[in-house]
Amino acid sequence: MINPLPFATYSVVMWVTPGPNNVMLTASGANFGFRRTLPHMLGICAGGALELLAVCAGLGALFTRWPQLQQALRWIGAAYLVYLGWQLLKPASADARHAPHPLTFLEAAAFQFLNPKAWVVYLTAATLFLPRELGPLGATAYMLLVGVLLPAPCLLPWALFGTSLRSLLARPRGRLAFNSAMALALGVTAVMMVL
Repeated sequence: MINPLPFATYSVVMWVTPGPNNVMLTASGANFGFRRTLPHMLGICAGGALELLAVCAGLGALFTRWPQLQQALRWIGAAYLVYLGWQLLKPASADARHAPHPLTFLEAAAFQFLNPKAWVVYLTAATLFLPRELGPLGATAYMLLVGVLLPAPCLLPWALFGTSLRSLLARPRGRLAFNSAMALALGVTAVMMVL
């Protein structure tokens, strides 16, 4: 019988600790509120599910065979984080076409494939916890069940924390200070991704 507790514990620890997704959710919650951040959070979960499915299907073997592919994704992900940090620093525009907006479901889902922390989480999970004795279909279903149900409750506090800071952001100085701190956090994360 398979004990899901080790995989569940690993998943909770990996998802609740700071990383690019959590920083972006905090910033989104603070700038746009919880309701407008929900598609971002759900996109993280959906993109993570697809990534986990791909890893369980053998995509991780590509990184073993071509490590430069993983390095390229790392640089693209880092560049995207720098771009998002830059967007946080831009002043709000009166033109609705150029006004900041929260990440959409699809943008957040796609970002998971550029997020090195997500790759590490899923590659490690597949290496350590994939129950091959269940067969390909059963093992993948098990991984998805545990690996997809747990991220949402772990991401929720980050979005709520950002939302709780909205009163601070009502003042222009508070908004600038917070967005500068979040942009710096994204920049530092980007640097750590490529080192």
